[in-house]
Amino acid sequence: MRAEDWQWQEVLRATVWTPSEWMDVDTAFASCNYAGGRALAGESASHGSIGWVALTRDDDHSTLEWIAVSCSSNPFTEVTLDATTVTATSTLGRIWAFPRNAPQQVKITEDPSYPWLSPSPTGDPTG
Repeated sequence: MRAEDWQWQEVLRATVWTPSEWMDVDTAFASCNYAGGRALAGESASHGSIGWVALTRDDDHSTLEWIAVSCSSNPFTEVTLDATTVTATSTLGRIWAFPRNAPQQVKITEDPSYPWLSPSPTGDPTG
């Protein structure tokens, strides 16, 4: 495993939007419904390293509860939703677990199934 400490920092909590503050979150790769909510995940056409995760109500208007955008996560291609957590997996091999009611408290961990090259105990890359 790689020894990395990933963290999330809340930079902005928007209460009002103007056109100059919009970012494309136009490609959704995954969605999951559970208990009146829908989690969505995808990428931004603005740059390949940008990924996003959102929680909406599963109502007639798909009312947005929250959206998290990362400029360095890469796209999110998998998402699950349960009673407490929205969990999204990025193409960079990270799992982001967002508490449904406090997404700013996200926990980021390595995806154990991601094909990292693990160094051998001898230091020989061939094992």
